[in-house]
Amino acid sequence: MTNIQENNVMAKKVAEAYVEPDAVVLDPEKLDQSILDRMPQPTGWRMLVLPYAGKAKTEGGIILTKQTTDREALSTVVAYVVKKGPLAYNNKERYGDSPWCEEKQWVLIGRYSGSRFKLEDGAEVRIINDDEVIATILNPDDIVSL
Repeated sequence: MTNIQENNVMAKKVAEAYVEPDAVVLDPEKLDQSILDRMPQPTGWRMLVLPYAGKAKTEGGIILTKQTTDREALSTVVAYVVKKGPLAYNNKERYGDSPWCEEKQWVLIGRYSGSRFKLEDGAEVRIINDDEVIATILNPDDIVSL
């Protein structure tokens, strides 16, 4: 086989490897799972958090636009811990005998920390490292961003 023929065969194999966008198949098993089960499971020492978007209405009664609340969520330092990876806070030498936070707890994180992405419903989530938690808090409205 010549070099040109090998390249043509390889090009054909590469073209066949692509899947058409319309060929996405619905997995019926996923329909019965909750939204929480369908969220990404963080690996290793990472955690899945939901940034706090704040209230959609000011104390003066002004309704904020989606663009404004999205901008607040992008730069927020407050997040809700949804899931922890299997190795989060397992290093006793570094973290002591107890984890810095637990699932279903509000935490403070670095302003732009973590990897951001949107879910199917448009909600933004972040995956952060366990050591990016700065503090735990009781009420997210107690923290005012600058």
